[in-house]
Amino acid sequence: MAKREKTTKKPKKGAVELQAGEQIKGPEPRLRILYREKVLPELMKEFGFKNPMRVPKLKKIVINIGLGRATQNAKIIDQALKDLASITGQKPVKARSKQAISNFKLRAGLPIGVYVNLRGIHMWEFLDRLLNLALPRIRDFRGVHDGGFDGRGNFTLGLRDHLVFPEVDFDSADNQYGMNISFVTTAEKDEECRLLLASLGMPFRKRAAQKAA
Repeated sequence: MAKREKTTKKPKKGAVELQAGEQIKGPEPRLRILYREKVLPELMKEFGFKNPMRVPKLKKIVINIGLGRATQNAKIIDQALKDLASITGQKPVKARSKQAISNFKLRAGLPIGVYVNLRGIHMWEFLDRLLNLALPRIRDFRGVHDGGFDGRGNFTLGLRDHLVFPEVDFDSADNQYGMNISFVTTAEKDEECRLLLASLGMPFRKRAAQKAA
């Protein structure tokens, strides 16, 4: 008996195939198209990579909001969860203390922050809004300082005020808090990560201006 040939299931009409087994309805994220069609070939040429799989790519974005003052006001956690969900389009989770510290009236397991890990569609869409909507709203913004690299090809950006995101209702925001946004990549060197993010639109300050500052 002849073996039946395997058939590849075609994506439904209106869906975009992003990765193996991953599909979405609607248009493909703009920055992901930019990465595939422009950034990837440019990085291959810049670093002399022959295999496109070697080119650094963005794996995930981790957003963390530390709220130590939540030990005195638990409602801050609930508001932060709501705001971060609005900003990212994904449900965040609570970060809890791992040990008790009596001097700070901190018990083990007490919520002291919120965080979310973004991948795929949510990651690309958040990055687009961050670069083109949130950062330009920072007062006296002069670019992103590149001191947040960890030596392993990842970068963390600190924001002082979450109200720069237009998704947050300014009038109903009772509290203001900062956040750390970490970009986890496959880059092996910080310079690869820097060029990857810059090619996607990260407005790093010119290094001469950074030294002067």
